[in-house]
Amino acid sequence: MMGDSTDSQRTPEELIRKGFIILDKPAGPTSHEVAAWVKRILHIDKAGHSGTLDPKATGVLPILLQDSTKAVGALVRLPKEYVCVLHLHKTVAERELLDVSKEFTGVLYQRPPLKSAVKRQIRKREVYYINVLEREGNDVLLQIGCEAGTYIRKLCHDIGEALGIGAHMQELRRTKVGPFDESKLTTLHDLTDAYHFWIEDNDEAPLRNIIMPLERALEHLPKIIIRDTAVDAICHGARLAEPGVVSMPSLETKQLVGIYSAKHEIVALGISVLEGGIIADVKRVMMAPGTYPRYWKSGKTRTNAPGT
Repeated sequence: MMGDSTDSQRTPEELIRKGFIILDKPAGPTSHEVAAWVKRILHIDKAGHSGTLDPKATGVLPILLQDSTKAVGALVRLPKEYVCVLHLHKTVAERELLDVSKEFTGVLYQRPPLKSAVKRQIRKREVYYINVLEREGNDVLLQIGCEAGTYIRKLCHDIGEALGIGAHMQELRRTKVGPFDESKLTTLHDLTDAYHFWIEDNDEAPLRNIIMPLERALEHLPKIIIRDTAVDAICHGARLAEPGVVSMPSLETKQLVGIYSAKHEIVALGISVLEGGIIADVKRVMMAPGTYPRYWKSGKTRTNAPGT
């Protein structure tokens, strides 16, 4: 797994500065309030979530800490999975429910509901699957895999309309964000305890088990490995040129990519260019300048990262 070669060398302070947690959001607070609580627990200035959950919803909520918040944009478009309780307003045959549910897989057009934080214009989103897990009377437990930004409440309403009986979403839990599922979930209480074990008892193990290095949150991105001699130039915003690359996958232009050191440390996020010897433009610098030695001449504007 990316980042394993350096994980054991990172101090708790470094993990808090450039790490993330997979929080089990409780019902009640907003996602923003949960991120604020994480800041207070860890005594940090910045924490950001990737993918808003409604106050009443629970489940997987990735929280990026301190410097890692610069990578929020790389996570917000990850696909999501939910389980929800669909309450039917009248009884309907099982076969009809299954058939109509299947009709809502594929590309859908949705208008955000009135109580949303985005502009209410029609948006196109893809639903990958809808599985009927259980049914008890007019309450149906659905498992839904979908593109980021899909409104499950609206999806439930539309299924009810298509059935001709009406329906609404009664409960919602997010079970997966990209590669992150419920297996690594932690609660706010667990995070509080882990922090105090570290501060008061010098026991790092619980905190290390909860806070993961940022590299693991970015494993879904194409990975470009660069030479040590190119790292500091990239940290200063230089364009990544071919001589600075050790290895890279097959890429298309305008892809979001991760730029890494030979030790698999995230250096920057970039956008692939693949033209005129330029591999990528830097979008977000993730590593502090000066972490690696400077191999480029000072006093001159550096446009491309050096190779050797």
